[in-house]
Amino acid sequence: MCAGLFGVQIVWGLHNVNTSRIFQALGVDIADLPILWIAAPIAGLLVQPIVGYLSDRTRSPLGRRRPYLIAGGLLSALALCIMPNAGTLWACSATLWLLTAAINIAMEPFRALVADRLPDDQRTKGFAVQVFFIGAGAVFASILPWLMAHRFGVNLAADGQALPPSVRAAFYVGAGCLLLAVLWTVVTTAEPEVVGFAASPEPERVAKAGGLGLLRSGALWALGGAGLTSFALGTGQEREIHLIAIIAIGFGLAQVAAAILRGRGAASLGMLEIVEDILHMPRLLKRLAIVQFFTWFGLFAMWIYTVPAVAARHFGSGDATSAAYNQGADWVGVLFAGYNGVAALAALVLPAVAARVGRRACHAVCLLLGALGLAGFAWVDDPVWLWLPSVAIGCAWAAILSIPYALLAGAVPARKAGVYMGIHNIFLVLPQLVAATILGPLVGNMLGGHAIHALTLAAVSLAIAALCMVFVPRE
Repeated sequence: MCAGLFGVQIVWGLHNVNTSRIFQALGVDIADLPILWIAAPIAGLLVQPIVGYLSDRTRSPLGRRRPYLIAGGLLSALALCIMPNAGTLWACSATLWLLTAAINIAMEPFRALVADRLPDDQRTKGFAVQVFFIGAGAVFASILPWLMAHRFGVNLAADGQALPPSVRAAFYVGAGCLLLAVLWTVVTTAEPEVVGFAASPEPERVAKAGGLGLLRSGALWALGGAGLTSFALGTGQEREIHLIAIIAIGFGLAQVAAAILRGRGAASLGMLEIVEDILHMPRLLKRLAIVQFFTWFGLFAMWIYTVPAVAARHFGSGDATSAAYNQGADWVGVLFAGYNGVAALAALVLPAVAARVGRRACHAVCLLLGALGLAGFAWVDDPVWLWLPSVAIGCAWAAILSIPYALLAGAVPARKAGVYMGIHNIFLVLPQLVAATILGPLVGNMLGGHAIHALTLAAVSLAIAALCMVFVPRE
């Protein structure tokens, strides 16, 4: 059941280590990197809730989840083969959008499968096993470019091209491994029968209590988005703000549409039920959303800026076509492999620790370790010793990928596990959208264009997330 996540994380591993490298090789300025990275959070915001909703309702010979695993895996493999060969910025950006949308199609059903198949007392262990496979896939993907160059003799120098051949080879190998891993899960995993699913399980409650609330909330969201757009246009703010405004307006209009349909007596709203589910989220999910906001803001900053930060601070180069920069980028791949390897091993002991001290305390401590690790990139001078911060980040990553899902799986109805896993993902991608909006101006104007300071900011964000765990209800 978890083997396919090995392949999924190969995609994310290649994406996290190499996206900034690819864009900088195409001439993108460091202050413009966040807006180009926005494909991943937008895809997660739109794709995962929809796939969760649809897979909850899918009935096929392959079950509810597996059709989406196959479609997402095939499209992701195709995008992996195209992306390193994109010769222009627009082609690379378009391929990145395809890649992130496709891998989100495949990723959400893996989370839902654990909630489908395991009882509550086994879910922490189930998600921890997923983290082991995620960590193993990320280790493999992160170190692939380095292996291609230093163990298999593939040329590391770009030779006038945007990317070295070693990076292209890594993407091709990753595409093949992704297909094999996803097909393994599809062939070997049987899905449980689902009995008594209702398209609208609580129509009376929603119709009486939710219609007016939907209308009021929708109007506020739409007006807020319109106001943000007006402010951005009037003050000449960054273009990224318009994207957040459009999302707010769209969410508001969806709520208004749902309220109108409810007012007309519609028993089922189709995918508009997602907005109702958001408004009626369990209390635990609402509190957890705050923790996830600061967690994923920090992670997004780390993924964008670690390569340019290490290349500039520890290898002395900001030129993406230079040998020193590519050595630094490959070293970041090794460090990312390290933190993912630590996460895979830490996942094996997390269930025992969480059972002893509680999931809340375990998660908070791990987030604090991650904050120390991110700060360590600014404190450590010798790049060889950057493995120490990577170990701390790995402990945090193990908890981030397992404990929130275990908390969530026990707090939502089983018949809506898929849609709530998708809604939970919204609170992972919204902070990334905020980060994409403000990190560019922050780094370019307030932090002097020094990527290493963005990692310090990421450390502060993870520390805040750890403190917010105090407000998450006890399981």
